[in-house]
Amino acid sequence: MHDIRRIREDGVGFDREMRRRGLGDVADEILDADRRWRECVSAAQALRHQRNDASREIGRRKREGEDADELIGQVARIRTEAQQLEETAHRLEAGLRDLLAGLPNSLAREVPDGRDDTDNLEIRRCGDLPEFDFPTKDHVAIGAGLGLMDFARAARLSGARFVFLTGMLARLERALAAFMLDRQAGHHGYLEVSPPFMVHEQALFGTGQLPKFADQQYRTEDGLWLIPTSEVPLTNLVADEILDAADLPLRFTAHTPCFRSEAGAAGQDTRGMIRMHQFTKVEMVSICHPEQAQAEHERMTACAEDILHVLGLPFRTVLLCSGDTGFSARKTYDIEVWLPGQDEGRGRYREISSCSDCGDFQARRMKARFRHDGGIDHPCTLNGSGLAVGRTLIAVLENFQRADGSIVIPEALRPWIDDLEVIAPGDRAP
Repeated sequence: MHDIRRIREDGVGFDREMRRRGLGDVADEILDADRRWRECVSAAQALRHQRNDASREIGRRKREGEDADELIGQVARIRTEAQQLEETAHRLEAGLRDLLAGLPNSLAREVPDGRDDTDNLEIRRCGDLPEFDFPTKDHVAIGAGLGLMDFARAARLSGARFVFLTGMLARLERALAAFMLDRQAGHHGYLEVSPPFMVHEQALFGTGQLPKFADQQYRTEDGLWLIPTSEVPLTNLVADEILDAADLPLRFTAHTPCFRSEAGAAGQDTRGMIRMHQFTKVEMVSICHPEQAQAEHERMTACAEDILHVLGLPFRTVLLCSGDTGFSARKTYDIEVWLPGQDEGRGRYREISSCSDCGDFQARRMKARFRHDGGIDHPCTLNGSGLAVGRTLIAVLENFQRADGSIVIPEALRPWIDDLEVIAPGDRAP
């Protein structure tokens, strides 16, 4: 949510920020709505003062035995008019709030201009790409060869974009999640949290998924929403609270299922596990002082990259351009892992983590604040995947595949899977 005071002070500058987001000029419409609301509030306040003055005069006249009938009628009329103005003010305030709530976050200056992911800026590449002396397969073919990945049965139960993992692949997915969670909590100092998987509408509003992206969420019949990522409950841990500056930064991590309708993604990544309606992810969230946000963003990105370093998976990190940066973010790094089986064995980088600095945008929507020597302010919020478990599973299968159809388990992961070194076709979990 944007601070209306900034728009009042520099509407031209705000329009310039929104144009970077691909929007037209909006400041005049916002300021007009703001003016009408404030005028209505002022008029209602003036009537309340007038009513109070008249009520005091009625009391005086009654005490002194004077006629007060005319004033009593006047007070009744003022009360009715004030009530109507207050109702109008509430309606105008709601309209102004809706206008502000529908606008994306302003971008950091260093975010490059661009239309889509082709304009993103590569920051670094890490790790050597694997070399194979046999034709590489993608994870779908590898999973089928292992006999442990079944999309057809899942489709009969749930429709497209679901999968059954069985035997050692199910075990491998569980080991990856435990490894990531232990790494983020034990090595990087994030506090492990087991959050709710369903939340009220206000929680999704706070992190920016509502109202704009309602069609991408799943909602229960009793009005709860399935979380699209544990960013939602983790960030909302501080909603409607006043924190102490001395306690910042707060760092949380969780491993949860995530649910997304993928509205608007028809025809995209229909093969395999790249884009699912249900998947699991280890999430990182930071709540920090505004002066800490830039350093915290770099730290969080490094924590996500660390998982890939330790597993021995090659990746690159890119700075998203203006046209590819998410609604709530002011700056985002995407980490893209190398998948050698993609594009018919030619290979390509695919997103495995997004690490975003949201500034105070979400904190304003959540009414989260912190207390410092200078008064009360809004903290900054950051979120990032550490990592997407399913896509990491894909990366392990494709990067560590062997000609006989088996998969080598990354050495760092073996303690989480009973020191198993290889998964071979037909292997079943003990």
